[in-house]
Amino acid sequence: MPVSAVGEIRMAHGGGGRMSQDLLERVILPRLGRRAAELHDAAVLAPQAGSWAVATDAFVVRPLFFPGGDIGSLAVYGTVNDLLMAGAQPVALTLSLILEEGLPLEVLERVLDSVRDASRRCGIHVVAGDTKVVGRGEADGLYLTMTGLGRVVPGYAPHPRHVRAGDRILVSGDLGRHGLAILNAREALGFEGDLNSDCAPLSEPVEALMAAVDAADLRVMRDVTRGGLSAVLHEIAAAAGLSFQITEAAIPVDAPVRAACALLGLDPLQLACEGRFIAIVSPQCEAAALAALRGCTSSVGAVRIGRVVAGSGVCLEDPLGMRRPMLWGSGEMLPRIC
Repeated sequence: MPVSAVGEIRMAHGGGGRMSQDLLERVILPRLGRRAAELHDAAVLAPQAGSWAVATDAFVVRPLFFPGGDIGSLAVYGTVNDLLMAGAQPVALTLSLILEEGLPLEVLERVLDSVRDASRRCGIHVVAGDTKVVGRGEADGLYLTMTGLGRVVPGYAPHPRHVRAGDRILVSGDLGRHGLAILNAREALGFEGDLNSDCAPLSEPVEALMAAVDAADLRVMRDVTRGGLSAVLHEIAAAAGLSFQITEAAIPVDAPVRAACALLGLDPLQLACEGRFIAIVSPQCEAAALAALRGCTSSVGAVRIGRVVAGSGVCLEDPLGMRRPMLWGSGEMLPRIC
């Protein structure tokens, strides 16, 4: 029976028979720009010299579609951004679909269209994948697992071990919108204003930064995802064996996000983003780095938020010069956001 006649995912679509093949040929492959004749057990990539980076992640966001994005674009951008943070240019993606029985076919098609469009925006393709179907109630509609392969740009190896006392800490834009946009959509909280997710690829600002700064001066990059700015800073500071002093007033948080967080008792510094990153650079290249970032649409709001000093931990400095430890969340503020 053609999948279009059924209108939803059935267990047989994951059974490996004709219905599975029909789902692949009529729904999945055309949207990813692939043909059934190309199918094999593995994709074969042409050899290229140099170092390679691999990133993989599972995406379980709820709702599947939210202001500013959806689970399809989120999977592509999240994977691509992880590669970029390692100084790698994305080369190829793989996609694993876990579909719940009863999922409307229209929903799957919208997600696949989003994967295709996001991949095109990043200039890469999905070269391999897999599809499984689970019973009703065993998943939240659909889950995605995406793996990315990227070639490391020669000479670049951003890593916390390169961070030095005196370095500057930059952030590419305002924080907290993704986590709050998901919560607002999921719980129908009714917050108005610019509460769209910041979900986006970081290719343009990362390429601009790498072009403007010598490799040795670009110490480390990290996208601000689960755990938010707080978790990212604590993780890097611990790995570097140094302390970060953050100027509280310099941290960019849009007014609607700040106001909504105040009402809900949330800390915007612990909310995930999907289109923001921090870069730690040498003091000599701070101006060039900020100029490069501010020249890109998605990082026009880049600012310096702090500096690296000897010691350990992360502290916030208020406008009066008083310092206190930055909280590092120990629980799960918002589940199913990425």
